[in-house]
Amino acid sequence: MTENASRFREFKMPDVGEGLTEAEILKWYVQPGDTVTDGQVVCEVETAKAAVELPIPYDGVVHELRFPEGTTVDVGQVIISVDVAPGTAPEGARGGAASGEAPAERPAAEEAPKGRTPVLVGYGVAEASTRRRPRKTPAVAPAAQVPVQQAAAALQGELNGGTGGGGLNGSRTPADVPSALTGSRPLAKPPVRKLAKDLGVDLARVTPTGPDGVITRDDIRAVLAAPAVPEAAAPAAPEPAAEAPHPVPAGARETRIPVKGVRKATAAAMVGSAFTAPHVTEFITFDISRTMKLVEELKADPDLAGVRVNPLLLIARALLVAIRRNPGINASWDEANQEIVQKHYVNLGIAAATPRGLIVPNIKDAQDKTLPELAAALGELVSVAREGKTTPAAMQGGTITITNVGVFGIDSGTPILNPGESAILAVGAIKLQPWVHKGKVKPRQITTLGLSFDHRLIDGELGSRFLADVAAILEQPKKLITWV
Repeated sequence: MTENASRFREFKMPDVGEGLTEAEILKWYVQPGDTVTDGQVVCEVETAKAAVELPIPYDGVVHELRFPEGTTVDVGQVIISVDVAPGTAPEGARGGAASGEAPAERPAAEEAPKGRTPVLVGYGVAEASTRRRPRKTPAVAPAAQVPVQQAAAALQGELNGGTGGGGLNGSRTPADVPSALTGSRPLAKPPVRKLAKDLGVDLARVTPTGPDGVITRDDIRAVLAAPAVPEAAAPAAPEPAAEAPHPVPAGARETRIPVKGVRKATAAAMVGSAFTAPHVTEFITFDISRTMKLVEELKADPDLAGVRVNPLLLIARALLVAIRRNPGINASWDEANQEIVQKHYVNLGIAAATPRGLIVPNIKDAQDKTLPELAAALGELVSVAREGKTTPAAMQGGTITITNVGVFGIDSGTPILNPGESAILAVGAIKLQPWVHKGKVKPRQITTLGLSFDHRLIDGELGSRFLADVAAILEQPKKLITWV
C-alpha cells in the first residue's frame, strides 16, 4: 500500500434506511482543513424518509468534500476524504468539489475498521471543536465569516427550539453558557442524552458544568429541580408546518420544482398503495361532546398535571381499545407468501405534515401505554417531526395510522393506506352543530370519522364494526377509556 493510500480514508454515503439508493446533502458541518474525531457528525443528509446526521468513523483532518450542499448522491459514492496522517504533505494538495474546484487525483479507498458500524441517528456523539490548520488559499471560507444576518437567523432558530449543527464560529461552548444561547450542539455522553430524553429535558436549555462544557447527569437533575416556567397553552391538535414558498421570477407563468426526498418517496408509496390494495372507505358522523368535556376534565385533573391532553389523544386511545376488541383490523397482507399477518402489537402511526412533506412516524407498542405515556409519546413524535429530525426507524413497522385532517377545517376524506398497513382513520373537524340529543335539537360537538381499509383481508362487516366501535367509545368515553 502506498504512503498516500495509507494516509487517506474515504467515507462513502451509507444506506441510512432499508433499501434506500440515494440521499441529498443538506449541510456540511466541516470544511477542508478541519480536524475531526471518530464519531463526530460531519454532515446532514436527507433521504426519501427523513433527515439524518452522518458521523465520520476516522480521526484526522478533512482533505476533500466531494460534493457541495444540495447534491443528490448515490449510496456507495465517496462524499468526504480524511487525512489520517496529517503533516506529511504540502497544504496545496487539498481542494474540494464543494468549492467548485476540480478535485485532485483521489487516493485509493480504505474500508472502516472491521466490526464497527458508524452510528447514524440517536447515538448522541458530541461534535468536537473545530481546529483549522493554517493554509494560504482555503477552498471554502471559514465559518467565522458567515454574514451577521445568517448568524442572527441561526441563533434565532436555536432560541425557537431548532437544532443546530455546531457553533457559528466553530468554537466549543463555554461551560457557563447554555448551548441554546450560543448556537452550538450540546455536548453530552450517550447515557446522559438518554436520561434527558427519558425525562423530557431539552439539552439545549441545560447549563453544563462538566469538563470542557460537557453536560452531566447532575445538570439534568438540576433542570428538573428548578422552578418550572409556565408555558403557553398548546393547541388541541398539532398545526402542520407549511412548506417554504419557492421564489417565482417576475413574469413567470410556471414554476418547476424537482421531485426528490420525502416528496418523491411519498408519491411512489401512495401510487403503489392505491393500485395494490383495494381500498374501501366508510364514514360515521357522531356526537363527540362527552369526549370534549372529558378532555377539559382531564386537563384539570391534578393526577395528570404536566400531561398534554387533547382530542387526538383520546381518539388514539379509543382506536387502541377498538383494536383490542376487533383484532382482525390490525393486520397486513403478505403477497409473496399469500398470507394474512395478524399483528399482536400496535405501532400507531400519526400522519404529520412537515416542511419536507408528509411523513408517518409511529408509536411503538402503543397498546401497552397508559394515557400519560401515550400523551408523552404523541408530544415527542410531533415535536421531532416539526424539527425535521424524525429517523427512518421511527417511520418503519407501522400497523395502523391516524390522519387528522380536522386541523385544516376539513370534515372528512378518503385517506390512502400507508404501505404495509390495512387501515387508516381520518379524523375530521369538530364543530358545534344542531343535533338531536335526548329527544331535543341542541347544539352539540359533532365530528366525522373516515376509515379506509384493505378489502383483501378486511371484510365490510369487520370494517364497519370497528369504525362504529371507535365512534361508540368516543360518544361514551368515561365508560371505556382508562388513563392510569
